[in-house]
Amino acid sequence: MRPENIRVPALPPLPGPAGDHSDCRAVASVLARVGDKWSVFVIMVLIDGPRRFNELKRTIAGISQRMLTLTLRGLERDGLVTRTIFPTIPPRVDYELTDLGRGLAEPVKALGQWAFAHLPEIEGARTRFDGRNDG
Repeated sequence: MRPENIRVPALPPLPGPAGDHSDCRAVASVLARVGDKWSVFVIMVLIDGPRRFNELKRTIAGISQRMLTLTLRGLERDGLVTRTIFPTIPPRVDYELTDLGRGLAEPVKALGQWAFAHLPEIEGARTRFDGRNDG
């Protein structure tokens, strides 16, 4: 067999912002945040309303205190979560989705429902794939 069409000219870069890929990088950073598994879990838990830090930690199996802290800070930085401190002894801190976070909650919830509904199919596909590629 001989390869054909190996001399295909490259397309020139697109003019303006589309050509420099800065929008792609910006969107990638947002997708990295909202696609992170811990962020997804936190958003799913906060759909039902504000929660305290320890409530979140107890509800999200397997998350460490440090990872929960980092995740909440990132979500707060991106404007998806608010942190409210109540002047009690000891101080009470609640985390809640912002309007922006609630807008994201529905697609995240839909994605989670899709994953749950198709888990048997995905596990079957993985088993078949792994069986073909062993050894």
